[in-house]
Amino acid sequence: MSLTATGNATPADAGLVDELAALLGRQYVTTADEDQEPYVVDWRGRYHGRAAAVVKPASTAEVAEVVRLCARRGVAIVPQGGNTGMCGAATPDASGRSVVLRLDRLNRIRAISALANSVTVEAGCILQTIQEAAEGVDRLFPLSLGAEGSCQIGGNIATNAGGTAVLRYGNTRELVLGLEVVLPDGTVLNRLQGLRKNSSGYDLKQLFVGAEGTLGIITAASLKLFPRPRVSALAMVALPEIEAALTLMGRLRGTVGDRLASLEAMSREQIAVIAEHVPDVAIPFPLEAPWYLLIELTDTLAGTDLRTPLEEALGAALEEGLVVDAVLAESTAQAAALWKIRHSVSEGSKRAGYVVSHDSVVPLENQALFARNVERRIAEVAPEARIVMHGHIGDGNIHVLAILDARQFPDATAAAPMVARINAVVDDETAALGGVISAEHGIGLSNRGRLGRVTDPAEIALMRGIKALLDPGGIMNPGKVLPPET
Repeated sequence: MSLTATGNATPADAGLVDELAALLGRQYVTTADEDQEPYVVDWRGRYHGRAAAVVKPASTAEVAEVVRLCARRGVAIVPQGGNTGMCGAATPDASGRSVVLRLDRLNRIRAISALANSVTVEAGCILQTIQEAAEGVDRLFPLSLGAEGSCQIGGNIATNAGGTAVLRYGNTRELVLGLEVVLPDGTVLNRLQGLRKNSSGYDLKQLFVGAEGTLGIITAASLKLFPRPRVSALAMVALPEIEAALTLMGRLRGTVGDRLASLEAMSREQIAVIAEHVPDVAIPFPLEAPWYLLIELTDTLAGTDLRTPLEEALGAALEEGLVVDAVLAESTAQAAALWKIRHSVSEGSKRAGYVVSHDSVVPLENQALFARNVERRIAEVAPEARIVMHGHIGDGNIHVLAILDARQFPDATAAAPMVARINAVVDDETAALGGVISAEHGIGLSNRGRLGRVTDPAEIALMRGIKALLDPGGIMNPGKVLPPET
């Protein structure tokens, strides 16, 4: 999908490129189309844009200089981390007028403290690098998701990423202690103190978490660390219905409490897609049940017996028919093999066809009804779609995917009418059951219209007011998040 021009930037000229090169060095300013390709196309290949330049500053000061230059010229800026997002939030439009600002070179770990359970990192740090740094001081940074080997923490914060550990540790918003942000006029807002308690006025950092670069550019963050788990127990179980997952969750929370670290659900069709399209994934039992659940318990106290309470809970569930089959990991390797199934959902679905994906979250009490309703209604409006689901059952977030035949729907333009019908079904059910359309993937380009359709107009008006106040020139990632104005 070629993007239409947005924002009010003026056409770039050689003078802009020369000034950028003078600031950063010519080698860090990319202008040739073939060299820009990795930065102007989103991860899923849905959105194709163009840029006046792709720039790679090496410091917060250089980011601020680039922003000031673009602000003077009225040139739009598209902040970009690892470019692993699901909604096109880091892709420029097709005008060729904007500057894509990559954060790769801002990749230092500035400070880490086991005493304070905190780490201060620059926005370009790879998530996995932060996890490993935390392990180096015997701590845990719990944010974990499929792209952790390539996604950058600035992008994780800008989209308020979730992942598989939200049940116990919360999403990214709850892991952020402080931020350093370059504002749209080039001012640097430094709130990196990392304090656990602060009631000194508005909590400004929260404006930028989940804002997808539309209010400023995150250049560094102070993040929470936690004690590192010493023991774990992992099981994969087959369920006769999705309600059984919620019943199991309630029981486990009552017996093991916060030791319940992850609860990840996958439909039978979702695992079948993975088995068909991702090599070297081992499925531990025949795909005969409609739902499957990964359950992980962890504890920071070495020697804690987690296997016994998990076995007892699953044994009782088997006797009652809540579980129809179960496999408990006997080793670290077996646990990794089970987790590989869950972490392969995006890769497998992408290879299976044109994916219409959703990121709805609804109250826990309504999850089962939501899953049943959307499956039935999508089948009615798109009988040719392969409907698969996976998600974080413990925090209300089920990803509903309708996979279309790529030969019939080769691109976004061809799929648009079908996508609109499917989206309407999912959005209607989400809103009717008290949920919202994005739990962790964000809005970006993909979901702007959907956000406007199901969100209280008062909320949209307030968001527009904040955007106008902080970015009166409209240069920060224009065309993202806020619905198109009618």
